[in-house]
Amino acid sequence: MALVQYEERENFVQITLDDGKANAVSFQMADELDAALDEAMATGKVMVLAGRPGKFSAGFDLSVMAGQDEGAQRLLRRGADIAGRLVRSERPVITAVTGHALAMGALMCLSADYRIGARGNFKLGLNEVAIGMTLPWFGIELAQERVVEAHRHQVVTLARIYDPDAAVEAGILDRCCDPDDLMDEACKTADMFAKLDMKSFAGTKARLREDFDVRWQQAMARDFG
Repeated sequence: MALVQYEERENFVQITLDDGKANAVSFQMADELDAALDEAMATGKVMVLAGRPGKFSAGFDLSVMAGQDEGAQRLLRRGADIAGRLVRSERPVITAVTGHALAMGALMCLSADYRIGARGNFKLGLNEVAIGMTLPWFGIELAQERVVEAHRHQVVTLARIYDPDAAVEAGILDRCCDPDDLMDEACKTADMFAKLDMKSFAGTKARLREDFDVRWQQAMARDFG
């Protein structure tokens, strides 16, 4: 069963995560997402990353991470590399946050250029501390870069979980809309961003993120050697 769907449209590429459950990032999902990103980046188009209705991603596959062994470290590295590809993409990346976004799911949100969430009884946040995990350095850097300073300690250290509207206030999302409108809004936003000059976008983003890129490389070295 494929866990990631890929669709190329006129102005953008849509990548949809759907494992029929919580959209946990497993080795299979990481493999399929990497392949979809390869294909999307080769097109030079804007990207929309979406989840299944009610579930964007509940984070890493806990059956792997609970072992706290070499397998867990390998999966963590796969997640870090995916986040790195998103955050450093030379084309705009939009997340259509269709529901719950926890742990690695929230880190994928923080890695995108623009985040639109569905309103509803959904949980968004970095819950690592609540489940007995220390947030990796790459996660710390994503939070430092995107989470509003007034919320940073609550998000990272206190594992506060937000509803979608509060997640906008915290900087986990950029805006919310009705769930029925989410994909239309994401597609309209992608069409709008597709009108940007992509060479200028890539160059300006690189300048804006110059300090972050240095910190990112340091974080990856601290996490993975």
